[in-house]
Amino acid sequence: MNESTDPGLARYSRQMRFAPLGEAGQRRLSQSTALICGCGALGSVLANTLARAGVGRLRIVDRDFLELNNLQRQVLYDEADVESGLPKAIAARNRLRRINSLIEVDAHVADVDADNLSALAAGVDMILDGTDNFETRFLLNDFAVKNGVPWVYGGCIGAEGQSMTILPGETACLRCLMRDAPPPGATMTCDAAGILGTAINVIASIEATEAIKVLSGNREAVSRVLTIIDLWDNRVRQVKLDSLREQHDCPTCNGLEYPWLDGQRGSHTAVLCGRNAVQLSFPEPSELSLAALADKLAHVGEVRHNPHLLRLLVDDYQLTIFPDGRAIIGGTEDIAEAKTLYAKYIGA
Repeated sequence: MNESTDPGLARYSRQMRFAPLGEAGQRRLSQSTALICGCGALGSVLANTLARAGVGRLRIVDRDFLELNNLQRQVLYDEADVESGLPKAIAARNRLRRINSLIEVDAHVADVDADNLSALAAGVDMILDGTDNFETRFLLNDFAVKNGVPWVYGGCIGAEGQSMTILPGETACLRCLMRDAPPPGATMTCDAAGILGTAINVIASIEATEAIKVLSGNREAVSRVLTIIDLWDNRVRQVKLDSLREQHDCPTCNGLEYPWLDGQRGSHTAVLCGRNAVQLSFPEPSELSLAALADKLAHVGEVRHNPHLLRLLVDDYQLTIFPDGRAIIGGTEDIAEAKTLYAKYIGA
């Protein structure tokens, strides 16, 4: 093929030489919008890959801030980002704008929940899973199936990962595969089993490729199987899902119920994977002045803040407070203790 005369497409010339994509597919990518929920391990690889591929608008949502142990697998960030104290979504946006100035990148420092997902996902063409918990995944599944938005599930632990693409109305959804979210303690965490960055890169690359297929107009190339890869034992399994869809007994696919999206399911607290930390969020977000809070807490312990978060180090705990009142309480996995600390230092 000839090189495109469009200067905006020149940077993608090698990608466009891949015949199934071509210039027409690249133009579709540039006109598309993807929502990436979570910008940690999987999400940072997804955002990096899709920005470089030329997806026109990326909307990134992440609730967390950076720590040094993130750098082993979260490819968008470096030590300077950790030192800056910025939330992941903001640090990711800043890096992505330097990677590709031709695309739009929106960053939202928020916990994805039933109250805000409809606004966050408004107008998107694709949703990608960069989360670390099944509550959010089932919420994404409810929204995607109800609104006909394709999405890709992905998850990793140890050296193993799995991915599944959901095309509402065509393929099995996450609830076809698992009728309910696993109960707390039923699945391994990265704290217990560890995690290899190589597994993250493989699964996120599969997710990103599935997104590129859909967004470029190559829907027929989308995988219709659950792919499971174990890099340590060198095993690849693919599980056909057609029969799950054909059973016609999935309440979500049949449009009978969307309990996570309706707010009937899901919590406002979460023990964070491998962090010895608890997240607390609230049905009615606050509007905190972090500067005023910093003054209030100055005599309590070590306080640092920027426009996006405030961090209080006191005794053996680290409290990270966001402007909407949400908090991550480090130093405990006990939800009751986390709530006590919040009430003690921030207020009821």
